[in-house]
Amino acid sequence: MNIRYTERSKNEVQTAFDWYNKQRKGLGYEFLDCVEASLNNIEKFPEMYEECHSNFRRCIVRKFPYEIFYTIEESEIGILTSLPGRDFQLKAVGS
Repeated sequence: MNIRYTERSKNEVQTAFDWYNKQRKGLGYEFLDCVEASLNNIEKFPEMYEECHSNFRRCIVRKFPYEIFYTIEESEIGILTSLPGRDFQLKAVGS
């Protein structure tokens, strides 16, 4: 199944990458490795993660306080947003 990324999700990952690299050199790349591992799991096993609201599913990124929210559609997986876990509110997904 193909994965489709929203502009919002791309921007949020880039922002997090930049922030982590400012905290410690190379930490942003560790973050991207963990995000990539999560996306690989979503692509291979899209129904593995819990439904958190309606048809939205949530994957928690390993080692980092980030969550990836996505939907499973007929021909693709839509990555809607990736947010710091502590800041997530359902209304944020639709914003």
